[in-house]
Amino acid sequence: MPFTRSFLSEEHLLCSICLDVFDNPVSTPCGHSFCMICIRQYWDTAKQCQCPLCKQTFKRKPDLHINRTLREITEQFKGMVANPEESGTVGASGMAEEGGRTKETVDGAQKPGHLPGYLLEEMKKRLSRYKVHGNSQSCPDESGSEQTPNTDTNGTQLPVIARQMSLRRYTLSGAADAMKVPLCPKHHRNLELFCLSDLECICIECGQTDHQSHNITCAEKEWQSYKMKISTTETELQEMTRERMQKVQDIKQSLVDIKKLTENEVQRSMQLFGALMSSLERSQAGLLEVTEINRRSAEHQAELMIRELEQEITELRRRSTALTKLAQTENFVTGLKGYSDVSTPMSMKAWTGVSLTCDLGSKAICASVCQLLDQFKEELQKLPAVCLSVSANQSPVKSHPKVKRIQEYAVDVTLDSNTAHPRLTLSEDKKKVWCGEKHLHVPNNRERFDRVVCVLGREGFSGGRHYWEVEVDGKTDWDLGVASHSCNRKGKITVSPSNGYWFLSLRDKNNYAFRTEPSTALPLSLKPQKIGVFVDYEKGQVSFYNADSKMHIYTFMDNFCETIYPFFSPCTNKTGKNDAPLVITPVLLD
Repeated sequence: MPFTRSFLSEEHLLCSICLDVFDNPVSTPCGHSFCMICIRQYWDTAKQCQCPLCKQTFKRKPDLHINRTLREITEQFKGMVANPEESGTVGASGMAEEGGRTKETVDGAQKPGHLPGYLLEEMKKRLSRYKVHGNSQSCPDESGSEQTPNTDTNGTQLPVIARQMSLRRYTLSGAADAMKVPLCPKHHRNLELFCLSDLECICIECGQTDHQSHNITCAEKEWQSYKMKISTTETELQEMTRERMQKVQDIKQSLVDIKKLTENEVQRSMQLFGALMSSLERSQAGLLEVTEINRRSAEHQAELMIRELEQEITELRRRSTALTKLAQTENFVTGLKGYSDVSTPMSMKAWTGVSLTCDLGSKAICASVCQLLDQFKEELQKLPAVCLSVSANQSPVKSHPKVKRIQEYAVDVTLDSNTAHPRLTLSEDKKKVWCGEKHLHVPNNRERFDRVVCVLGREGFSGGRHYWEVEVDGKTDWDLGVASHSCNRKGKITVSPSNGYWFLSLRDKNNYAFRTEPSTALPLSLKPQKIGVFVDYEKGQVSFYNADSKMHIYTFMDNFCETIYPFFSPCTNKTGKNDAPLVITPVLLD
């Protein structure tokens, strides 16, 4: 196609890399054209394969093919520039007219690849889309009429800033008057506008097509207004974070207070029930269980509340950090998108009226005991009905986590032959012990008892909770419990907690007592065949149970400061009347 009637500017046929007219032009997948040699050399030296103009990155180097149409246009253009006399004649205005009527006189040789002056001036006149009339601009259409720059071809109003942005020129690194503005994936033009209706960055062509009826403004200006809101939002997030951190501390302190009050309540109730008749023992055990359940329930509720608060604190801190980073970015597209994500309303719990509560449940236990034993009513009413409340929250603790049964703390206890009295005989598995008539020949080491007919367990306890069971069926006398490591084992022994002995005794088939000074009698209506012993080292608790009927017998509270060992005494055999052994039996979980 000859170019006598074509008014393409040389600028449209320049390679943006070498800045000269195309030589064997090729097109990239993004639609931009370059000289084949230029683009290959550019990709060979670049760190990654991307378009020099729009910076679109390709996973692999594209296969380039010569754009034959563009090459033909370029070659004809070069020929027209090299031989201007073949394209027309020069008129009075200095421009070559059609038909070859006149020619322009050219002084000097024309450099190949550059337009002659007369042709360049004529192209500028005919290719100009805008005419300046005073301070306004207008664009001629095909009919010769002018359109004002405030409207597009469809009559849609566009901001003045959008028309100014459309006149930007591009360099190898992007827009000449912008800092690496991202391109519209649809039109490959700068995302310089912001649609307030759809809250997204768009290009000018998007504003003229998909967003005609929307409210559109300059993206950079809109981002500046958003940045002013960041400081206020960040201050609010920090205040919410401080409130929740203070609430965490309040809940932790409440939990400490509840634990302390629970321990005091348990101690007082243990002292009172220890003086009552055996008919109160079961009620005492029930009180311990309910108190422990509610304490654990309060602890469980506190853990859930703290975990929820910590999750909210983490989210608030994450958003605060994100806002801090957004405040430092200059990329309004990234900033606008990031702020939309961070400013999304959070569904957070109102913690103002939330508090930790716990009902120890001792009031119901006391009322039940008063009904059963009127003679102790006056004393039992002195026991306070404890209902802890850290703040004004009226809702009690509703969830009750599973509490371990004492059988789940079972330990494998065996007898220590080095501590056994010479008259005692142990089974091979060290699970049984009985008393004989004669002394056995055993070493008289310092660990061995030489007067009291007893033996200690091999396993000692210096912490934690432990439970074991001993069969006492067929015996008329026995002693079971725990003893301290430093207890006296030689000569006459005074059995009491102050001397390191905590155990329950049976004498003459029916006389049960806890060995204190003086002994505490324990009249039991149901004779146990198997005794369960439970030790909580940290609490200083030693409890005895009827393992068959699962009834509580007695609990003693003290402070342990050294290792304690299981204590066993089958007592003397009384000429065969008490020759049945004590047997350590496996603990069966229900």
